Amino acid sequence: MKGTCLCGAIEVVAEPKNEVSLCHCSMCRKWSSGALHAVHCGPDVTFKGAEPKRYQSSEWAVRGFCGECGTNLFYHLLPTNEYILSAGLFDNPDFKLTLEIFTDEKPDYYDLNPHSKKMTAQEVFEQFAPKE
Repeated sequence: MKGTCLCGAIEVVAEPKNEVSLCHCSMCRKWSSGALHAVHCGPDVTFKGAEPKRYQSSEWAVRGFCGECGTNLFYHLLPTNEYILSAGLFDNPDFKLTLEIFTDEKPDYYDLNPHSKKMTAQEVFEQFAPKE
């Protein structure tokens, strides 16, 4: 499946799952001005056109964006080499909202899907953090 940034300078080729996750953590909210709507794409992601700008936002992740228009492109989880891409890059009406994470950090000024699974920050780290 192909997607693009707002200005079209970067094309993304990936096979996202049809499930959208929302992240309410403070970093994602600052990065996207709200909950990050994301699709998991695994390690096989290709970027064409302009090279994405990268910012290492933590010791375990790098965020990417278009240097021309500023579109948020990806969250690259380094321990698993998984790309989590912004859902809005793709024109796919089949995406379904299934999971919300860092719900304990979500501000009160918005609510989205009352039926999606919800996980606190602690639950996310317990399930997804690398095991030592």
